Order: sequence, then C-alpha cells, then structure tokens
Amino acid sequence: MDIRQLQYLIEVARWKSFTKAAEALYITQPTISKTMKAMEEELGVTLFDRTGKKMVLTDAGEIIVNQAQQIVTSFYNLTAELDDLRNLKQGNIRIGLPPMVGASFFPRVIGQFHNQYPEIKIQLFEDGAKRVELDVMNGLLDVGVAVLPTTQEGLQSIPFVEEKLKLVLHPTHPLAHRKEVQLSELAEDAFVLFRQDFTLHDRIIGECVKVGFQPHVIYESSQWDLISEMVAAGLGITLLPETICREIDEKQVKIVGLTQPVIPWKLGIVWREDRYLSFATREWIRFAQAVLANSDWS
Repeated sequence: MDIRQLQYLIEVARWKSFTKAAEALYITQPTISKTMKAMEEELGVTLFDRTGKKMVLTDAGEIIVNQAQQIVTSFYNLTAELDDLRNLKQGNIRIGLPPMVGASFFPRVIGQFHNQYPEIKIQLFEDGAKRVELDVMNGLLDVGVAVLPTTQEGLQSIPFVEEKLKLVLHPTHPLAHRKEVQLSELAEDAFVLFRQDFTLHDRIIGECVKVGFQPHVIYESSQWDLISEMVAAGLGITLLPETICREIDEKQVKIVGLTQPVIPWKLGIVWREDRYLSFATREWIRFAQAVLANSDWS
C-alpha cells in the first residue's frame, strides 16, 4: 500500500462514487476500481457497501479512511517542510472557495499573487463553506474561505469582510416598497436558499426559527445568480449578502434592509491550526490578507 492508494481511497470516500473520484483525480474510473479492489484484497476487508445506489463506507472502511487522512496529512507536512528546507519558492496550494465568494473577492488576489509567484500552482475547489471547513480539517485543502464563526474546531481564521444580509423580493411583493422589513414578517413567504452545504442555509433557517417560524423552502441552489433569477420570476424571496446584492440587476428585483434581527455575513480565510503550512500557503495567507484589507467593497 502506498500514499497514492490512500489518496484514491479518501477521494472515493469523499465523493461516494468511483466515477466522481476519478474525475477529481484526473484518472480513469477503472484505475480507481482496480486500486480499491487491490486494497481490499491486501487488507482482507470490504471497504465499501455497494448494494445501494450510493457507495457507503463499511465499519472497516471508516477506520481505514480516518487513518489514511492522518497519513496523507503527515505526508504533505513532510514534503512541505522539505521544500522549505531547500528554500524553494515553488509549490502547490489547494484553496477552497464558496462559489459566490470566489467571483466577488478573489480574482484580483489570485492574479496579483500569480504575477509575484509564477512558479506556485493554485488549485481552486468550489464548494459550500461547510464542505470547505471539513476539507481543510481533513487535509484535503491547505486553506479555504468560510463564513465566521466556523463550525469546525481546530481552525484558525483571519476575517476580511463583514456585511449584512439583505432581503431580495419581486417588485410586486407587498413589502417591496419598504426600506426595512422585520424577519418575522416573512413567515408566510416561500424561500429560495443556498444548498444545505452552505453555511447561510442553516443560519437563515436558524434565525427564522428564533423569531417564531419554520421557513417554507421551495428551491435550493449553489449559484447566487440563479437564486436571484428565481426571485425575479416571482417564485419566492431570498436573503443575500450586500456584496452579492450589488451584482444584481435591480430592474428585476427589489432589495430591502432586514431588521430584527440583523443577520451578519462575516468571511474569513481559514486553515488548520495544528498543520504545518508550506511557504506557498503561508505566503498566500499573508498576501491575500494584505490585498483584501486594502480593497473597497462598496
């Protein structure tokens, strides 16, 4: 068994699919299948239950994946320390970005960083903030961007923006003429939200429950532009951060302030506090913090 096989195993466990894991690793599906079969024969256990539509880890598979993640993390720490020892300003950074965060905040950061460090390769992985946090903790990502406060223990963070959520309505909605709306006034509305792997999904539902109602969610998406288009089509309402609201065409929707409560949206760069950070990753964090601190989001 080698580190490559452990990496394959972690990806299969992550995606619960040979095909999706192969796509993520840029290899063929038969290669993944043969590797998993060889590991099962070598270890004398079954790693996955394949009886249903989805692949589920067996008890033995859970134990081996947990150990594999630790081994892979240790391997990355070793190679990163050796690179620093050789004073190589090269490397590879795996960065997790929620879709709406990447487009709004990071193109300029990435462009400037590449100009200064052309030999450092950046791999971007788009996923919801909750998934980004988990992948940083599991060593699948070096650094990520998440909504603060984080849900995972053991993460360090540097905040770089703090905004409020705004209410987005169809122009014919009875509340569209208002400057501010209380959250409790939306109890009878249909909501269009981000998917469950986005932190905002749970946060919005949690705030609604606090003021006395369970929101009726009719649609979920990973794309803010599709969510706003659903609102423009009159299918429901949504709550979006101020930065995103500035990108929306206000000819199709109305954007209104939200009060009682005000729901904050605070973003930060996150990384695992007990993991060795390579030169490339440390420099990315420092560089991104400097660029973002000098940016005007208004």
